Amino acid sequence: MQHRHRRILTVCHEYPPIGGGGASAVRILAEEQARAGCEVTVLTSRMGDLPRRERRAGVEIIRTSCRRRARHYSTASELATWIPGALAAGYRLLRSQPFDTIHAHFIVPGAAVAVPLARMFGIPLTLTAHGSDVPGYNPDRFDMIHRLIGPAWRYLVNSADRVTLPSAHLGGLLAAAGGQEAVLVANPFAGEGSVLVRERVPGRILAATRLVPRKGVQDLIAAVAGMKEPTELIVAGDGPQAPKLKELAAERQCPVNFSGFLEREALAELYATSSIFVLPSSHENFPMVLLEAMGAGCAVVTTTAPGCREVVGDAGLCVPPSDVDALREALVRLVRDPALVQDLAARGRRRVAQFAPDLIAKEFDRVYRSSAEAGSRRSTWFGGQPRVHPGIH
Repeated sequence: MQHRHRRILTVCHEYPPIGGGGASAVRILAEEQARAGCEVTVLTSRMGDLPRRERRAGVEIIRTSCRRRARHYSTASELATWIPGALAAGYRLLRSQPFDTIHAHFIVPGAAVAVPLARMFGIPLTLTAHGSDVPGYNPDRFDMIHRLIGPAWRYLVNSADRVTLPSAHLGGLLAAAGGQEAVLVANPFAGEGSVLVRERVPGRILAATRLVPRKGVQDLIAAVAGMKEPTELIVAGDGPQAPKLKELAAERQCPVNFSGFLEREALAELYATSSIFVLPSSHENFPMVLLEAMGAGCAVVTTTAPGCREVVGDAGLCVPPSDVDALREALVRLVRDPALVQDLAARGRRRVAQFAPDLIAKEFDRVYRSSAEAGSRRSTWFGGQPRVHPGIH
């Protein structure tokens, strides 16, 4: 793979071990770009005893302080605390060394850092949306916030030279909110190195997700509670709905192993020993856990909701969101039919090959070149002249 750019500044408030699926996608892309010969610097957030600066898998990581209580999710107010320090660190970095392009992830807070830096230094900017940063995607949590920051949000998203997103569903929401036309680029997936070979436990059903209502774990518990077949349900993850889900499991007399938030190594063990993986969400953007489960050889059950079907294609069983009976029927079908489990597992492994990091990095390479062409027609904040940037040749 030949990249026409050489120095990439990636701006994202989450980068493993902080964050969820979006952060994992950012890491996979950054490491693939570094492997292909690019000089990649990631500007992200710091918590706990993580080093302020380190090089990992060829990627330079710069972390700035913020207030954050949990590694796997953050509140809106916590997101805001990252912006000032990241802006200052980014300014110092760009004063000291040149970059060919900036790639920001999450419109909020990533673009709040990247747009000022790109406009001050005249650097092409690509912006990737990931879900909750788009109005209408997660209204239960962020509707009021998006209403309050609406004008600023539209300014940020329309200040980027190019916007990308991993699902068509998110593109409709972006346009409805007043954002510019976006390019569809899937998230990359690289699971070969983390796939373990273990003996599968028949009837073991795994769900790994943040415990919030739209993820549908309440429907999964209700579905398993009505099954007569021997099953073992494991729910990995944490979130504000955890106490209610535990109460529901007790009321339905459904034995559930709530394992809480798991580190990557422990989760890999569950992927390797579970026969079935379930994500019964009402809506998603591009759920990385589905790729992880398919890559690990699980038979996948998810919903027909936007985002979920886009990821699994024909490699999983899809049922309508919130349809407990249909979900139970799909699970019973798999528990009773080991051959179908094996068939879906094989389909899943073939499916994830379409999201190989080198393929996705090539897609972003084309976007960066387009971003540089669009950026050359913009003015910087100082001097009012169009950018004269060497860009990507």
